[in-house]
Amino acid sequence: QVNLVESGGGLVQTGDSLRLSCVNSRRSFSSYAVGWFRQAPGKAREFVATISWSGHNTYYLDSVKGRFTISRDNAKNTVYLQMNSLKPEDTAVYYCAADSSGRIATMFQRGPTLPSRYDYDYWGQGTQVTVSS
Repeated sequence: QVNLVESGGGLVQTGDSLRLSCVNSRRSFSSYAVGWFRQAPGKAREFVATISWSGHNTYYLDSVKGRFTISRDNAKNTVYLQMNSLKPEDTAVYYCAADSSGRIATMFQRGPTLPSRYDYDYWGQGTQVTVSS
């Protein structure tokens, strides 16, 4: 069973940093690719970043490249999203998601393309990130 729990959100100012964490509290997900998505009020859920099960492959939304870094520590069963130089347009609920079916691994093998929310099987409840101007 997979139970993803996000933490680390909060209210910050433009230019500040936050680090989000995603833990699977019920079992190891070291063999799963994990992604971060976000959803702002009135908008569709948007892909932000994803990481392969090994941590060797990552892929980002263009607008966060160079500012956000996804990483994982499989020994701690945790995936992180380090967010630097935050902007008001980063304000959203951030969700982590796990792919247990190998779809993201296939994506990396074929050449990365923008993942869909439907590529992931398990979702956390989300953590709010608010960036004030």
